[in-house]
Amino acid sequence: MNRLRTRAGKRPYTRNRTRPPLTLVLPALLAVAFLLLPLIGILVRTQWSELGAHLTSPGVVEALKLSLFVSLWALALSLLLGVPLAWLLARVEFRGKALVRSLVLLPMVLPPTVGGVALLLGFGRRGLLGPFLEGNFGITLPFHTSGAVVAATFVAMPFLVISLEGALGGLKQSYEETAASLGASPVRVFFTVTLPMVTPGLVAGAALTWARALGEFGATITFAGNLPGSTQTLPLQVYLLLQDEPEAATSVSLLLLAIAMGVLVALRGRWTGTPVAREAVAAPTVPEDPLAPEPGNRTGRATPPSSGGLWPLHAVVTGFNELVLDAEPGTTIAVVGENGAGKTTLLRALLGLTPRAHAALRLGETDVTALPPHERQVAWVPQDGALFPHLTAVANTAYGLRARGVPRAEALREALDWLDRLGVGHLADRKPAQLSGGQAQRVALARALAARPRLLLLDEPLAALDQTTRARVRHTLRTHLAGFGGVCLIVTHDPVEAVSLADRVLVLDHGHALQDAPPAEVTRNPRSPWVARMLGRNAWPGITTADGLTLAARGRLVVAEALPKGTKALAIIAPEAVSVHRDRPGGSPRNIWPGTVREITAVGSRLRVLIASPEVPDLVAEITPEAAAELGIVEGVAVWTSVKATEVTLVRL
Repeated sequence: MNRLRTRAGKRPYTRNRTRPPLTLVLPALLAVAFLLLPLIGILVRTQWSELGAHLTSPGVVEALKLSLFVSLWALALSLLLGVPLAWLLARVEFRGKALVRSLVLLPMVLPPTVGGVALLLGFGRRGLLGPFLEGNFGITLPFHTSGAVVAATFVAMPFLVISLEGALGGLKQSYEETAASLGASPVRVFFTVTLPMVTPGLVAGAALTWARALGEFGATITFAGNLPGSTQTLPLQVYLLLQDEPEAATSVSLLLLAIAMGVLVALRGRWTGTPVAREAVAAPTVPEDPLAPEPGNRTGRATPPSSGGLWPLHAVVTGFNELVLDAEPGTTIAVVGENGAGKTTLLRALLGLTPRAHAALRLGETDVTALPPHERQVAWVPQDGALFPHLTAVANTAYGLRARGVPRAEALREALDWLDRLGVGHLADRKPAQLSGGQAQRVALARALAARPRLLLLDEPLAALDQTTRARVRHTLRTHLAGFGGVCLIVTHDPVEAVSLADRVLVLDHGHALQDAPPAEVTRNPRSPWVARMLGRNAWPGITTADGLTLAARGRLVVAEALPKGTKALAIIAPEAVSVHRDRPGGSPRNIWPGTVREITAVGSRLRVLIASPEVPDLVAEITPEAAAELGIVEGVAVWTSVKATEVTLVRL
């Protein structure tokens, strides 16, 4: 290992430090001085020997108690009204959203006395709502403690809304959508997933809201007056003391300053922060344990019962995706296609989570088209797993069961059984941040299967795993899908997953089904250039001629078995069918092209050579390392390629 060597007495060099320009430094220092000088003034002018007497005087103590009462009630009202408002602004699109957000921000930029006047005109005895409140409920807000609470809430609630909306905006919706797919109602999702995950933003917003309410002055004195014992809060007490006892006013101001600074120091600038998984910092990620038990039951645990029943699938999808999907119970369908083909949109349409596409969906004898996502019994595992970071593995797995009303003890018992079956039962008490990628994916799969779904949707569940872990999880998944009584759709870009896990492969292109066939058929006769390339084959679209194919890009291809002239077709050429030569070959090949080696990659024990030609599209050949050494194949060398007409397969498009 290389070590950083330094001369004796000198610190190791870390990074270059840019000297800031003086024209920026001076105004910045002036700004700091401008903000700091008034605070220093309070500290300098405070009579420290009289501080205790000033703060314990009857008037100050009474005002402090009232301020705490008013600020805590303002905080409670802000939480009651502001939390739903923040969620609405962060999660729901509606007309006038910009106007509502402006209304939230308005009290922050409105002069406090103007806010007080506005409150009088709205809630005062001659205001819009005041006569109604007084006549029907006997509630009079102006010049009353309740009026001070209303004034403090008016100016303080925006801090809570802004902080929480920022946290909600940074929270991935896949957590909430996954919870809904597990059977949790929107309210349950909000209280069990959303709020726990945005707790830092909520706490920060609540602290700022309380501090702002504690220090409110202008709106309070205008709307509620300055009545000792009723509306004379601590800031108003400071205002009165300035007239008769300026030293006492300074002492009380110091108290309010200390409270405000304490709140800001505690928050450390995170009041608009995004949600953080607290364990992600404290707990290191645990690598996949090669000695971890394989899927199976621990001694003394019974295999969890099947969720019971068989549920064939019938779906008519419209919108961006246009297709009809039918599948018998126990069928696994691999959904493949290039980016933008509509794979994830299809899954989200079946879940009822996207306006881009609509699915008329029947599972077994039940039409679930009109049901919300949490009532469809369609479980979803997104690509990142979306394990809830604040819950342990067993609590994550039991989440769907609890959402469906299963008693806690039974839900935990069944969750442990599923974790055991997937080989991660020994990790039941760990949180997601303490799991490796493979372990987390198995927990996510256990959570979906434990929810007793009728349709299982997996969106690239193995994409983030290394090859060794992927093979183990793929084996586990194949084992448990074999006994699943519903239908499973797996979105994947991995041909091994498509072939080894699926009974059928559904090929999508711009939302339409190009092919829906068994894996062997798709492998032999792929109808999509993208799928053919995914399977490692050369795929050239074109129009058939009398003896071959005119390629759409450039060039011509001779084939042994041609389709009717003028047919749109796809020519499939296996890489191992491409011969590579250093000189122009003779003999029987009818397709011969010059080219240049652009790239060489190792695939197992063989080499794949990408060859660019001016006469045909890029061609991939597969040769042995011995052949490459004998021919002197390196990047940039000129070569000839040949393909026999009998090695070309034409697929009608």
